[in-house]
Amino acid sequence: MTVLTSREVNQDLGRAKKAASKSPVIITDRGRPAHVLLSIEEYRRLSDSTESVIDGLASDDTVELDDYIPYRGVPRNKVIFD
Repeated sequence: MTVLTSREVNQDLGRAKKAASKSPVIITDRGRPAHVLLSIEEYRRLSDSTESVIDGLASDDTVELDDYIPYRGVPRNKVIFD
């Protein structure tokens, strides 16, 4: 899974789109997950199925966002998804 800041997405949309073609991209705003960018295929798969979007985005692998989110001088806050 790719995690990009809002600034990174604004500066290089092509990179975000390329990453989203492989897997969902989490876009952060001020160090916190704010949006998810999906390919149209993934969106259709999730919206046409009976499972929820949250279930569809969940994977068997545990992702620790602190490993991916750059914190350029901002205090680190743990993000916990239940």
